[in-house]
Amino acid sequence: MSNICKTVTLRTRKIKNGTQLSFYLDYYPGYRNEMTMKVQRHESLGIYIFAKPKNQRERDYNERMTEKAEALRCRRYESIVNERYDFFDKEKQKGDFLEYFKMKAEKKNKKWECVYKHFEAFCEGKCMFGEVHVGLCNKFKDYLFTAPQTIHKEHKLHNNTIVGYWSTFRAVLHTAYKDHKIEENPNAFLDRINTIPTEKEHLSQPELIHLANTECKEPALKKAFLFACLTGLRKSDIKGLTWKKIQPYGDGGMFITMRMQKTQQLVNNPISEEALELIGFYDGEHNPEDKVFPEFKDKMTGSVLRNWIKAAGITKHITFHCARHTFGSLQVDAGTGIYTVQHLLGHKNVGTTQIYANMADESKRESVNRITLKPKGTPRLKIVGQR
Repeated sequence: MSNICKTVTLRTRKIKNGTQLSFYLDYYPGYRNEMTMKVQRHESLGIYIFAKPKNQRERDYNERMTEKAEALRCRRYESIVNERYDFFDKEKQKGDFLEYFKMKAEKKNKKWECVYKHFEAFCEGKCMFGEVHVGLCNKFKDYLFTAPQTIHKEHKLHNNTIVGYWSTFRAVLHTAYKDHKIEENPNAFLDRINTIPTEKEHLSQPELIHLANTECKEPALKKAFLFACLTGLRKSDIKGLTWKKIQPYGDGGMFITMRMQKTQQLVNNPISEEALELIGFYDGEHNPEDKVFPEFKDKMTGSVLRNWIKAAGITKHITFHCARHTFGSLQVDAGTGIYTVQHLLGHKNVGTTQIYANMADESKRESVNRITLKPKGTPRLKIVGQR
């Protein structure tokens, strides 16, 4: 008997007086089990179906179990084919997974680079492809819950940051498996981490107007922040925005076309006249390759931003990213449909956009006031102390 298996066939045998069928795999002409070193021809799957289903429920059950058995057959055959063509020889498993991770991170974005740095610290600067298995991945997940923040090292990572990092790490595993760098994809055996709902701080319409009329020490910061409030762009996208990315519609008006750095989503969003005036779009000719905000720097988003917010009398904890939250929440407040807001913000999932619907205080107030105990035309009861 040859030790090279050519086919894996799904078969059944009768059990329990012929009332049930048991699935098993038939390996032809067989393969050598690395644990026992014996040539194996058959493998029982421990999956059973009705030999003669009596009703639709039993037929549905048989169909589901057959699909599971077929999935196992495909996995077994894939594993054998990989071994046959030596896809995962010992030399390949000695390859540097950490170097592979670093290379992928450099081509992606800042989040991938952050996750790489954490994984590098976790594995102490050394990790081979052959070491990437479910146990190692789960230990890295545990590490993330104790890991310090990149800047404020006295603080641990926030739960939702860990969710994003874990999701990115799983994407790396999927990519490595797709590139035939690791033998199995651990993702099927790794649990997800649930997010914790958080309040996305944002400015109300009056606060935004008041802030726009408050002097800022850095005019470049003020222009960039207000532009983000009017367009919903992230800081990374604003920094990379060039004049050529602002294009005209055929029937008038302008739109921004760009691929968002964080999600790689392609957006083609209309831009308001007010936003165009803010950046001086009509003030003369612009070099298409020049940046719209050349003087805007990351260092401005720290104490300079906080002092500007404070000078406007706003006590909320406002970061630059809150400009994006402001755009989303004010759009929902204004009655823009949730799916339209989703596309404006470039969200992949409408569930992410739904958060802004929960933040829309004005629409909530209007909604609750639609229910009344008074006959139509009766003035609303004024509560004592209410202005």
